[in-house]
Amino acid sequence: MKNFKIFFFLLITSLTFGQDIEGEIIDLTHTFSEESVYWVTAKEFQLEEVAKGNTGNGYYYSANNFSTAEHGGTHIDAPIHFAENKQTVDQIPLENLIGTGVKIDVSAKALKNPDYLISIEDLKNWESEHSEIPQQSIILLYTGYGKYYPDAKKYLGTDERGPDAVKKLHFPGLSPEAANWLIKNRNIKAVGLDTASIDYGQSTNFATHVALMTQNVPAFENVANLEKLPATGFQVIALPMKIKGGSGGPLRIIAIR
Repeated sequence: MKNFKIFFFLLITSLTFGQDIEGEIIDLTHTFSEESVYWVTAKEFQLEEVAKGNTGNGYYYSANNFSTAEHGGTHIDAPIHFAENKQTVDQIPLENLIGTGVKIDVSAKALKNPDYLISIEDLKNWESEHSEIPQQSIILLYTGYGKYYPDAKKYLGTDERGPDAVKKLHFPGLSPEAANWLIKNRNIKAVGLDTASIDYGQSTNFATHVALMTQNVPAFENVANLEKLPATGFQVIALPMKIKGGSGGPLRIIAIR
């Protein structure tokens, strides 16, 4: 908590006094558009033009309406998404969305197996190479699938939509065993990855969602540009649309390295 307060103070101070933030800012958010990848049963992003052009009153004016499901594009899964009476998106404490980041690269395995499950062994192998995952960190899992976005066929395993497409989903995810290990042994704040779901595509019981969210641990899905991050040495800021009672919502997530 002390490190978070210091980081947040320095961030706000820099913004307030117009100083440059020390370090490189990396945008981990896919742009929202009609190309955005959504769950095969979810309402896709739509932008409706309301006005665009000169008004005749001496100024230019543009405005749009947008509509979308909570869960699509780069977004957050709030704990209530899979855990009754847990935090809605507006209830997640800001300190759980800002903190020390860790990138765990499993792309060599995941790109060879679209049904790959990130295991406890993967986490321990990362620690053997880098050091113990810090307590209260934000874990970002790099599968390599972000390079396929927004090609649904390659990214999801199918470009079909509707209930019948669910069984055709193939992409990597975090195993429930590894999720539980991170919670119990590393007390993580949040976890994110560069696929459409924290559970792998063929999951039918969403056990990883349940494991995380029953402990009020949110998930970030469809995270972009993870290949630009080092394994350690960066901070994450993940701020979702603050939807009252929301089970999730669009997310603007960045890293500072």
